[in-house]
Amino acid sequence: MARAPRLTESASAVFAVLARAGTATRPQLATLAGLSKPTVSSAVAELESARLATHSGTTSSGTGRSAALYRLGPDAGAVLAVDLGPAFTRVRGCALDGTLLAQATGARKDAADVVREALDALPGGIPLRAIVVAVGDVIVPERQGTIMRPATAKAGPVFDAMAVALPAGVPIHLENNVNCAALAELHEGAARGRNTFGYLRIGVGIGLGIVVGGQVLRGANGAAGELARLPYPWDDGREPRQEALEEYIGAHSLLRRAAGAWQDTDGPCPRTVERLFVLAGEGRPAARAVIGRHAADVGRLAAAVTAVLDPGLVVLGGSTGADPQLLPGVRAELARLSWPTEVVSSTVGDLGTVVGAARLAVSRGVQTVTQAAGDKD
Repeated sequence: MARAPRLTESASAVFAVLARAGTATRPQLATLAGLSKPTVSSAVAELESARLATHSGTTSSGTGRSAALYRLGPDAGAVLAVDLGPAFTRVRGCALDGTLLAQATGARKDAADVVREALDALPGGIPLRAIVVAVGDVIVPERQGTIMRPATAKAGPVFDAMAVALPAGVPIHLENNVNCAALAELHEGAARGRNTFGYLRIGVGIGLGIVVGGQVLRGANGAAGELARLPYPWDDGREPRQEALEEYIGAHSLLRRAAGAWQDTDGPCPRTVERLFVLAGEGRPAARAVIGRHAADVGRLAAAVTAVLDPGLVVLGGSTGADPQLLPGVRAELARLSWPTEVVSSTVGDLGTVVGAARLAVSRGVQTVTQAAGDKD
C-alpha cells in the first residue's frame, strides 16, 4: 500500500469535502469546508502537488464567469468492499468519491479468486486505502496486525483463505453484514430520508441493523441487533436456548413447516423457499397458509423490535423477508401488538450488503488519507 502523504489540516478538510462532492469549484469547497478562499486555494495547491486532487474542467455561472472544477487525483486511491455471504462472495472496488471501479461475484468457496478478479480490474497503480469485509458473525474487535478479525469462528476457514488474496499492509475492517445492508437502505434504498429505522433481515438467519440519527448502532460488543440471541422459547417448562429463535424463524424451518402442512392434493411440495413464494403468489392455498403464518411470526419479531427501539420504520430484507407477500401479514400483526410503525420491503436486494460495505470502505479510505494531518494552518 502506498502511504498517504502527510497533509495540513486544511488540505485534509478540503480532501474530505471533495471526496463527498465528487467535483467542486474552489468557492464551493470554501463553503462546504467552512474555510476562507485563500486557505482553500493553498489547500488545493497542496493536494494537486500530492496528486490527491486534479483540475477536471471549468463551469460557468449565470454572469458568464467561469471557475475551475476539481476532482480527486490519481493518487487519491481506491477501496475494496467484500460481502462474504453464505452462498456468494460479492466484491466492489470504488474510488474515494464512491465511483464504482470494479466488481466481481462468485461462489463463497471461491472468495479468494473473486477478490483477485476485482483487484485485477482496478486501474493499474492505484493505491488501495482500505478494505471492508462484511461477515455474518458478531464482531468483537481483536486486532491482529492490519486485520480486525471476527471473534467467532463461523467465517474462519473461508475468511482466512480469502484474506490471502488481499494486498499486504492495507487496513482491513470487518463489519456485520446486516449493518452494511442497513447502510445501503439508508443511503440508496427504502429508508432514504429517514435517519432512524430498523432493518430486519429474515432469511436462513435473522438479524437487525439499527440506525439512529443516521448512524449504525453497534453496541458495546459490536453485537447490537443480534436477534438470534433473544431468549426463545420462553414459557413454563421450557428453557430458552441460544439461537433457538433464529432456528424457528429461519428459512430451513419455513420449509419444514411447509412439508409438514403439505397434502398430496396440493401437488409437489416445494423444496426451496423461492418456489414456496412462487406458489403462494399463484394463489395456492397451502403455500399461502404457510407464508401467512411466517408473516405473523415476522410481525411478532418486529413487535419486539419496536417495543425496544420505537424506530418508526422497519425495513424488511433478506431472502424471505424482502418478499412483498409478507407485508400485509407483518403489518397486521405488528399493528395488533404494538404502536403504529411503518413497514416496507427492502429495495436494494441482494447487493445491499456489498453496497453498504462499499460506502463504509469509502469512509474508511478517506479517513486513512486525512487522519495524518500535520501542523495546523
